[in-house]
Amino acid sequence: MADDLSPASVTGSLDTRFIGQQVVYYPSLASTNEAAKREAQKYAPEGTIVIARQQIAGKGRLKRVWLSPEGSIALSIILYPDLAHLSSLVMIASLAVVRSIRVVTGLEAQIKWPNDVLVAGKKVSGILIESRVRGSTVDYAVIGIGVNANLRLSDFPEIAAIATSLSEEMAQDVSLLALTRRVLIELESLYLVLLAGGSVYEDWRDSLVTLGKEVYLEPGGAVCDGIAESVDRDGSLLLRHPDGSLIKIVAGDVTLRHRGCNPPSPC
Repeated sequence: MADDLSPASVTGSLDTRFIGQQVVYYPSLASTNEAAKREAQKYAPEGTIVIARQQIAGKGRLKRVWLSPEGSIALSIILYPDLAHLSSLVMIASLAVVRSIRVVTGLEAQIKWPNDVLVAGKKVSGILIESRVRGSTVDYAVIGIGVNANLRLSDFPEIAAIATSLSEEMAQDVSLLALTRRVLIELESLYLVLLAGGSVYEDWRDSLVTLGKEVYLEPGGAVCDGIAESVDRDGSLLLRHPDGSLIKIVAGDVTLRHRGCNPPSPC
């Protein structure tokens, strides 16, 4: 079955070395990231994934809830990276989703800094990286990925203005299994680039829809607006303030600004 997400279906003939070779499956689960962190604390092999057919208390950035009813993809991947690679995990995860959507559906996707994937200008995927770091050692990192695959927006009118699903854009359902397996393949390929000393920075930067746009964002509760000029190699956003100064934003919630919009005064 195309939507069979059992461990045997996910791992069967999967062309990866380690990511997705061990699967923990739940029909329904509060949060795949929380379950993956518990598995990591029990020293699960690197590349173990936790996947749920339905996630009822999914976690988004900034303590938001991520909606993951049946028909969506909700999975988390356990990695044990070096500290130097930690900031690149959001890059490889978002790139993996963009590439997987293109391969499986033919749709073109873009990344809105720092971790949203958009199709037709609306959010189709979100990524949450959680890690435990002690000193210079990363105990573990968990990459949480949610994809609105076969989500019917008519069932969730409250998000229809800002979100979409792959099935809505294609006017037909997507194979959850094919998309899940492709994400695992693409993610491992990009992660191996990091482990070999390479960089995915340029590919990630070139996939950003944010650059060159007028934006406003809320870093740490304040509000800044300006032009998203570039991104640093550590993933930080370089924002050109209206007074000409360049501000480095490590984390925040970006909104693409429409002409005529006057957000609060910049920080």
